[in-house]
Formats: sequence, structure tokens, C-alpha cells
Amino acid sequence: MKKAKRLCEGDTIGIVSPASPSENKSEVTRGIETLEAMGYQVKVGRNVNKRKGFVAATEEERAEDINQMFRDDTVDAIFVTQGGYGSAQLFDKLNFNAIASNPKIFTGFSDITSLHLAMNKMAGLVTFHGPGMARFNKEDLTPYTEKQFFKALESTEPLGEIPLADEKKWLNPIGKGKCQGTLIGGNLTLICASLGTPYEIETKGRILLIEDVDTEPWIFDHMLCHLRNAGKLQEAAGIIVGECKNCVPFKYEPGFLVDTSLEDVLEYYLSPLGIPVLYGLPLGHTDDLATIPLGVLAELDCGQKTFRILENGVV
Repeated sequence: MKKAKRLCEGDTIGIVSPASPSENKSEVTRGIETLEAMGYQVKVGRNVNKRKGFVAATEEERAEDINQMFRDDTVDAIFVTQGGYGSAQLFDKLNFNAIASNPKIFTGFSDITSLHLAMNKMAGLVTFHGPGMARFNKEDLTPYTEKQFFKALESTEPLGEIPLADEKKWLNPIGKGKCQGTLIGGNLTLICASLGTPYEIETKGRILLIEDVDTEPWIFDHMLCHLRNAGKLQEAAGIIVGECKNCVPFKYEPGFLVDTSLEDVLEYYLSPLGIPVLYGLPLGHTDDLATIPLGVLAELDCGQKTFRILENGVV
């Protein structure tokens, strides 16, 4: 896997919007001011502040911003503004040869999972599952998120154990045992959407990361069933499930009558696999979010209830 050089103070960060537009343009302005105050230079993609329905710009414009940032020798890292919807529209317009030839830090999560999977598979690039630039302001960037973000991008040492953000929270070992494998995955909805395409997720012998948000347990069940039917769960060496915010039966007008919790669904599909499965780390749509590299060696230990990154993500 290709790795980018580590982020250093004074580096130039390129900003792109591969998916949905920012609710307000001031979110981008606030993020720029925050990064500049931290000592970085910022270059904004030409189409970042455009809007075209529920996506930030046309497919061609959004893809060209990404291609241009990878080709631009003055850009050291690429941050997305946010996720939302639309990243998968860009696959056939991305220059994966240019991405592979110019390895750079690329960060994001949620809908950006589509791009992580594509860049991992088509360009062999280590990317980073972490917050978008919309969080980079004093109101939304928690101390935990900030610390784990820059630790992942600035140090050439392996991240090591991913800690809980709140000591009062608890990790649930759904499976047993210990495993090592290359880390892959992200948002469950986008992982399922990759199946049957050239960008389909490969889980054989790997540690699979899954998380989602605002998803009723019966829909979570549907997606895990889909992955099981595709053989993806059975091939994994282990599974790490992030905190899944608001993944409960909806109180009013639920999509389907349910009396089952998300934990019940996870146990039903993941416990019979006989592999290590750990549930509850801050790796999803929560205020505190740990940034982790995708495409590197990791270790999952259910006995110790630990998840460790064993390989450096940058050089």
C-alpha cells in the first residue's frame, strides 16, 4: 500500500467536496480559519461552494477537484468538507493513476467510505477514516477528535490502541479471541453499495470496520444479511463495530414493527462467525471520533477489549 508523507505545520491542505454541499458557506470559512490558525496553508477546490441539488456540484466538477488536488505538487493533504451523499458518482471520473502516483493524505468518513474503498482498491492508497472539515471549528471539534486526528496524520509511528473517548462507556465483545489483519471498511450502507461493482470491498483475512447512523435495527439487519449472503462476513478475520448513533427503532411511524435492538442484530449475525468482534469504539457519527488509517495492519483482541493499529499510516 502507498503511504503519504506525514502532515507537518506549514503544509498545504486542499479542500474538496465530493458529496453533499455544506449547509452554509461559512462552515468552509470557519474551517479554513481554524486550519490557518493551527499553522497550515489552505487551498480550496474551485467547486467547493457550488450546489447542484443534494450534491455539491456536477459529477465532473467534484471529480476534477479531487484529481487536481492529487496532481498539484503544492498540496500535501486533502480534506473533504463533509460526507452526505454522492461520492460513488465519481468513480469513473477519478484518475486513479494520478492518485497512485501522488500519494497524499486523504481524510473523511460516512459517504466518503465509497472513496476510501475505491482508492484503496484501484490506487493502493492508505486513506484515513476521520472527520470532515465541517467539524474544524471551536464549536464542533472536541479535544478527543482533534488529538486523535493529528496523532494519526502527523506521526510516523503506529497509532497503537484506540482509546475510548469517555471512560464511563463500555466496549461489548460480541465475538471471542484475537486476530490481526489489514483494516478495511467504514459506513455499512456504502460498504453494501459497493457489492457487485469493480470497487467491491474485499474482506478475506481482513479486519472489517462497520458503522452507521440513523438506521433502524431492521435495516441494519437487512444490510448485515446482504453482507452475509455475499460471503463478506464469513471471510473477515475480525470485525470492529463503531458507535452507531441513533440506530434504534424510530418512536413514531417505524419502517417496520420491531422489538429488536441493534445489539440483538449484531449478536445474531456476528456471534456465530466465531471470530473476534468488538462493538462500541468512537469510530462513527459521534461528537468524539478517532481517526484511523485504512489499508494498514491492525489487531483486535476481544479478551482485552482492545483495538490497535500496528502499522504507520504515513511516512
